[in-house]
Amino acid sequence: MKRIFTAVLCAVAAICATVQSATAQPRLQKVQIILVPGSSNAVYETGEKATMKVMALHQGVALENATIQYEISEDLMPAHKRDSIRLKGREATIDLGTMKKPGYLRLRATCKIDGKTYSAMSTVGFSPDKLTPTVQMPKDFREFWNGNLAKLAKVDLRPTMELVPEKCTDKVKVYHISYRNINGTRMYGMLTMPAKEGKYPGILRFPGAGIGEKGGDMTHAAQGAIILEMGIHGIPVNYRGNIYEDLGNGPLQNYPEQNMDNRDTYYYKRVYLGCVKGIDFLLSLPQCNGNIGTFGGSQGGALSIVTSALDKRVKAAVAYFPALSDMEGYCHNRAGGWPHIFKSEANRTKEIINTIRYYDVANFARIMETPIHFLYGYNDITCAPTTTRSTYNAIKSPKELIIGENIGHWTYSDQMESLWNWIIRRLQ
Repeated sequence: MKRIFTAVLCAVAAICATVQSATAQPRLQKVQIILVPGSSNAVYETGEKATMKVMALHQGVALENATIQYEISEDLMPAHKRDSIRLKGREATIDLGTMKKPGYLRLRATCKIDGKTYSAMSTVGFSPDKLTPTVQMPKDFREFWNGNLAKLAKVDLRPTMELVPEKCTDKVKVYHISYRNINGTRMYGMLTMPAKEGKYPGILRFPGAGIGEKGGDMTHAAQGAIILEMGIHGIPVNYRGNIYEDLGNGPLQNYPEQNMDNRDTYYYKRVYLGCVKGIDFLLSLPQCNGNIGTFGGSQGGALSIVTSALDKRVKAAVAYFPALSDMEGYCHNRAGGWPHIFKSEANRTKEIINTIRYYDVANFARIMETPIHFLYGYNDITCAPTTTRSTYNAIKSPKELIIGENIGHWTYSDQMESLWNWIIRRLQ
């Protein structure tokens, strides 16, 4: 353990000398609290006692005899222990206790220096490979979705493609596109494809939560793939100005909770079906070679799993920390998936629980047959690891997994590169 801890300190010192530039990665502060699990892979068996080594650095130099305040919780649950510990010289060891059931324990530590509070967290798993979703699958789950897919198949695509010349390069062509969806609605997206004539795989790239403009995926189109960067709200994705902010503060505010007591009118019904219709759009392109993949993180990760589960034409899927996963967890005294509908006891009605079961990604994971590459992080407090790992465990199709023991709701650039390389190679 001492060798591991020393190696970690060396790594931190090196990081301190480097400016982090990757998107969504946190920048280092003047004071860092360093937390190192007693297990080399941050995993324990249920019933096994866990520990966490802690120290604090001030501009890369170890602080001695500092006092660390800490709290311990099971994933997103309320803290069940709060205490403090004084570093013995440069470090100390915190007893995390154990878990009797599969899951995750999270340590949050804070240190007050010169009147400012600094914090860090670290999470360890207990038999995470044995986690199972809490959500029940409705008996007519497949019947419900097959019926809606049959209706979707009757919808005439009527696609539109508008070249966006200011975005085009000698390697990539860019189009703002749309196609028809259920109930007379349309889906919109930004399409990027190689400028060179040929046949290429098509990838549906799904967005995280929110409302916003889409710029197109120039990078991966240049690598030899047709990328359709989707919008899900039935509005163009090339507007300028404050329109998306206005929609987010207006009619699309809290959209994941709209009509959540009715399975036939819930917000995500149109979204899920519209994503499947995106396969028809890609296959309608003469440049598409017929190989379709799905890709996304958070809400996009959810849509990647849902789309590949509903349509066997998808040949490869990537999902990282998928949202909408095992949302029912809160009803069973453990973390639930984003958008955390059941964190509020007022939402735990029979009608809402029944509706959400038809849209929970864990249930789609149970029926998917598509090969998938999956990633999740132990420190993710948006899409909790309890929910994402239990969803991954439910998948029976060929699967590969990247675990981020120290990442939250973000990824390292090389992890993202690995995911993209995997799906493009598989489809090509």
